[in-house]
Amino acid sequence: MKSYQYTDIEDEIARWKSNGETIVFTNGVFDILHVGHVDYLTRAKSLGDRLVVGVNDDASVRRLNKSPERPINPEAARCQIINSLKPVDAVVMFGEDTPLQIIKQLLPSVLVKGGDYDAEAMDPEDPKYIVGSKEVRELGGRVEALSLVDGFSTTNIVSKLKAGKS
Repeated sequence: MKSYQYTDIEDEIARWKSNGETIVFTNGVFDILHVGHVDYLTRAKSLGDRLVVGVNDDASVRRLNKSPERPINPEAARCQIINSLKPVDAVVMFGEDTPLQIIKQLLPSVLVKGGDYDAEAMDPEDPKYIVGSKEVRELGGRVEALSLVDGFSTTNIVSKLKAGKS
C-alpha cells in the first residue's frame, strides 16, 4: 500500500491496468474512522482488483462546510489510517472541491460512492449525482452506490461527543 499525490500515481495505475486488473476508485474525508468506513471500503474493493481511495485535503474539507471544527484529524493522519486498511491498495490526496480531476486522470473502471448518492443520477446539479460518473461510463466503466451501515457516520459521532454521550 502506498500513499501518493495524484500526479504520482499514474504509472502505478497504468501498470495495474496493463496486468488486466480492475481499478476501483472512491473518495471521501474519512475524518474519524468507524465501522461504516471499513465495511464500505471492504465492499468497494470486492468490485475489482485494486482499490484507490481519494482523501480530501484539509482545505477542501473546510470548503465542504462539514462543520467549523472539521477536519478533526489532519490530512496526513487520515491518509495514513486509510492506507493501513487491508482493502486499500493506494491512497491519493486531492485538494479540489470534487474528485473530478483525479478521476479524469486515473480513469478507474469502477467508481464507487456511498448510498447517500445515486448511481443512476445523470444531472450534475442533483445533490445525489456521483462526480465523475459520466467520464467513467463514457470509457465503458461502471458506477456503484453502496449502502451505508445504519447509525455510523462521523457527523453522528461528533454530535454524540458534543452531547457527552458514548
